[in-house]
Amino acid sequence: MTTGISGDRVLIFDTTLRDGEQSPGATMSHSEKLEIAELLDEMGVDIIEAGFPIASEGDFAAVREISQRAKQATICGLARANLKDIDRCWEAVRHAKSPRIHTFIGTSPLHRAIPNLTQDEMAERIHQTVTHARNLCDNVQWSPMDATRTEWDYLRRTVEIAIRAGATTINIPDTVGYTAPVESADLIRRLIAEVEGAEDVVFATHCHNDLGMATANSLAAVEGGARQIECTINGLGERAGNTALEEVVMAMKVRHDIIPYSTRIDTTKIMHVSRRVATVSGFQVQFNKAIVGKNAFAHESGIHQDGMLKNAETFEIMRPADIGLKDTSIVMGKHSGRAALRSKLRELGYELADNQLQDVFVRFKALADRKKEVYDEDLEALVAARDTAEETLELKFLRVICGTEAPQSADLILRIDDTEKRVTAKGDGPVDAAFNAIKALVDHSARLQLYQVHAVTEGTDAQATVTVRLEEAGRVVTGQSADTDTVVASARAYIAALNRLLVKRRTVPEGADTKAVSYRDTV
Repeated sequence: MTTGISGDRVLIFDTTLRDGEQSPGATMSHSEKLEIAELLDEMGVDIIEAGFPIASEGDFAAVREISQRAKQATICGLARANLKDIDRCWEAVRHAKSPRIHTFIGTSPLHRAIPNLTQDEMAERIHQTVTHARNLCDNVQWSPMDATRTEWDYLRRTVEIAIRAGATTINIPDTVGYTAPVESADLIRRLIAEVEGAEDVVFATHCHNDLGMATANSLAAVEGGARQIECTINGLGERAGNTALEEVVMAMKVRHDIIPYSTRIDTTKIMHVSRRVATVSGFQVQFNKAIVGKNAFAHESGIHQDGMLKNAETFEIMRPADIGLKDTSIVMGKHSGRAALRSKLRELGYELADNQLQDVFVRFKALADRKKEVYDEDLEALVAARDTAEETLELKFLRVICGTEAPQSADLILRIDDTEKRVTAKGDGPVDAAFNAIKALVDHSARLQLYQVHAVTEGTDAQATVTVRLEEAGRVVTGQSADTDTVVASARAYIAALNRLLVKRRTVPEGADTKAVSYRDTV
């Protein structure tokens, strides 16, 4: 059996910046996309699907700049089955050292009904668009959306058409997470065995997690002959998400005896990338998430603790260091200096410029004065929460009155440009009162899409990381801050989001952040 690449190497195709960002509310800023793409490139991802260039001017700009910056990875853009999409995609990726166009169309009966195409009309559309893409780029991926619910004869026919038209990768998506592992393996195996030209292409798998089987389905597809897995960091994605990169990579590493495949991924970078994606997307990782969850290496039961003390392998099938976690985290305190902080941040994967280090150092010293113990997670929260947006607004003073008797109130001083303004506002709780005070001083019509509080470490003195997402006229912005005082962290996160909104008002047209494309537009 030939799969288009030699040996047992599996290509990792990361779509965090495209499918992952399509999670409702997970929109990332331009600079955040560039940062995540750089981390993915350094980690060893083979193909980065950087976005959907036709979706918005912001997406196009991000894909184009990622293409220009990438050092190792192939950079891919998504395009629907029409010439305008494909041309726009090529314009975005063409300057990459290794560009790829990924075009798709829904082939199942349900998806054919949306553009109202007959099987023959769709077949002609596939031939036309894949041919056009191949005339532009010699690396073309084609996907029959909802492949796992497409009639076998028609799926085989369309795959053969795409191969003849010049596709070099055939991706088989389980678009709605409907299939099971045995079906996933059998479908890939059958395509390789029966499709004319299968020996000349790489077969890929793209699995969604609606039934909780995405990772199992992806690994089963590899067993069936697929040599590319499409996945995202933390399993981020539409609805219940996608196959998680960290899960498939570590499964192949830990169970190499029965899953004898390899990737280029540097697993020691997994935790750092996971935390950064969680930060910029606003989607925190659940505590019991495989590999990267906070409890993945935590042991509370006495029996487990006793076993761990005697031999860590008793209850751990991988080492924390395998994914970039340190065994000891309590090393920094109020007497630590800048050199120690810089060294520690380097251990954690952060290389900060002098001015950035100074900003983090000031906030670290303030935190160390309030906390008995400063953990790695605390330091990462400080780095993640630094505001890179232009600071038109700055919190100077906040005092809240709260308790069992309503209403609660907030007394706030806010610097707006070079002027300090003060206001007192009431609300349903201290956070609502603080937000109302900010609203009274800053004119905006933004809607609060997300307010999320996450305790960074344990204890009553733990830092709270607060994420706030706002939307105004199609512009979506996220702000984040960390503090041992949840109300202060909330106010600063809200202000950070407003700072970004003020920048976007000047640079992003109304509605430009909205993914306003639809499947119907493929017609």
